[in-house]
Amino acid sequence: MSFKITDECINCGACQPECPNEAIYPSGEDFEFNGKTNPALSQDFSYIVPEKCTECVGFHDEPMCASVCPTDACVKDKEESKDTLLARAKALHPDKSF
Repeated sequence: MSFKITDECINCGACQPECPNEAIYPSGEDFEFNGKTNPALSQDFSYIVPEKCTECVGFHDEPMCASVCPTDACVKDKEESKDTLLARAKALHPDKSF
């Protein structure tokens, strides 16, 4: 888990289309992971699925969710190495070269 969305979120949706991993979901919406539907992680504000977050490694130079968030609600939650994030990106996008 690299980034999370805090309760400062205003549910504007700016971050969702920016995520290359489709890791960001609107409040209350269930999410898909490994072919399985899982319950929403937040009923109150948008959220990031930790297993899908790569901090945009392999796609962008910075985490796009944080760069477009008007309230600074997208924040680093846990420090992970670039190698860990890149391995996650490769697992999520097996057809892409990194």
